[in-house]
Parts: sequence; structure tokens; C-alpha cells
Amino acid sequence: MNLNFNLHLAKDYSSNSQIARILTEDWVKNNSYCPCCGNLILIDFENNKPVADFYCLNCREEFELKSKNGIFSNTITDGAYSTMIERINSNQNPNFFFLTYSRDYSVNNFVLIPNHFFIPDIIQKRKPLADTARRAGWTGCNIDISNVPESGKIFIVKNKEEVDRIKVVENYSRTKSIKTNNIESRGWIMDILNCVGRIPTNEFSLKEMYAFENDLQIKHPENNFIRDKIRQQLQYLRDKGFIEFTNKGQYKKIK
Repeated sequence: MNLNFNLHLAKDYSSNSQIARILTEDWVKNNSYCPCCGNLILIDFENNKPVADFYCLNCREEFELKSKNGIFSNTITDGAYSTMIERINSNQNPNFFFLTYSRDYSVNNFVLIPNHFFIPDIIQKRKPLADTARRAGWTGCNIDISNVPESGKIFIVKNKEEVDRIKVVENYSRTKSIKTNNIESRGWIMDILNCVGRIPTNEFSLKEMYAFENDLQIKHPENNFIRDKIRQQLQYLRDKGFIEFTNKGQYKKIK
């Protein structure tokens, strides 16, 4: 995998945004692969499909690319807020590629976030454009990936180092076991995965999970049995191979 962009493609452009789009899309097309099935070829949508940039001919997964010059951060700028929320709730959103690059136009990080890790909670609503703006009232959004569990951030390139392709596909395949089109169920899975991730030790107890009860009650005010839900979700994650039951009320993370 060549981590350098093909700068020759940008010689006729002066707009930084155009240059970034052309170089990053070309890099993905010619250097990446499908992280979902391992197929070595990604196809770009030639007709500027509004909800995706690439697709895999083998598994038919679609990918939208977001790129940024600079360090890998938790906030990525996206398009219209209402459109993004609608896509998530209708399960029509593609998988996301997030790419960061340095000033010399080389890849620093390239990460996949599978579409089944997207819930409305990770979409931040931006302020509407001012009345004086050309698109007055238009409201954009940011994607806050700090609310995406670590298992949902699948690095293909990390800190300028390519991750083994077999490992990438394995990491994605592992997440498919928790894929669901039910947004409420998906929200609970993500919440409990995040709670588990916030515990600093590899082994943890049910008591430590109960410490998140108030936070979860705020997020799910309609649920009056939060502790029961915590136990239910831990059992679910155990059955899916994300955690291991070691003793009564004791668990271990599986990496």
C-alpha cells in the first residue's frame, strides 16, 4: 500500500477542497480494498451518488469517504443534519471511511466505521446558517466518533503503518455478529460497549457496570429497569464473543 497521494492529479486545480477531494478519492480507489470481505478492488460511483463514494462488487457494501488534513480527531464534518438522521433511522447509510493526511499529502490514518455502529446519538446538530448566507437556515452536522465503541473503529492504516489486511477483515467480521436494523437495540448495544470500554481494566465486575446506571437512565428515560437491561446486554455481548463470563458477576474483555 502506497501511502503517498498522486500529486500529478492536482496540477490543474487551485481550490484546496477540490485538490483534497481528487487526491483522497484517487488514493482510496488505487490503494485500498474492501475491509468487509477483503476484495482487492473498490469501485467509485461515477455519477456522484449522494450517499456513497465507493462500493465493492463482491459483497456490495458501500462506503462514504470523509478526509481531513491534520490529526485524527473525534469530530468529522458531514452534510445536512436531517438527511443524516433520516439515513440512520432508515438503515440506508453506507459504511464510513475516515482518512487523515499530512501536509506533504501522505496518509496518516485510514479507518472504517461500519454502518451498524451509527446511531442518532453520534450525530451533532450544527447551528443553522445565518439569514444572510446563500443557503440561509440550512443546518449541517458533525459526526462525533468519540461515541463509537473502539471495536467500531477499524483501522486500515494507523499512525502511518498499514494494518494487515487479514486482521482488518477479521475485525470487521467480528462486528457483524451485533449488526441489527433495530435502532433502539443498536443504541443499547453501543451504550453498553461504551460503558465496558470506559472501565480501564481488562477484567471488570457487574458492580462496576452498575456505576453507569444513572448515565444510562438519562439516555433511556423510558426504561425503569436499567440494571436488568445491563445484565441482559452483557449476556448478549458474551454470546457474541465480545466479553467472557469468568465468575459470578465477573467478566473479561475479549480483544
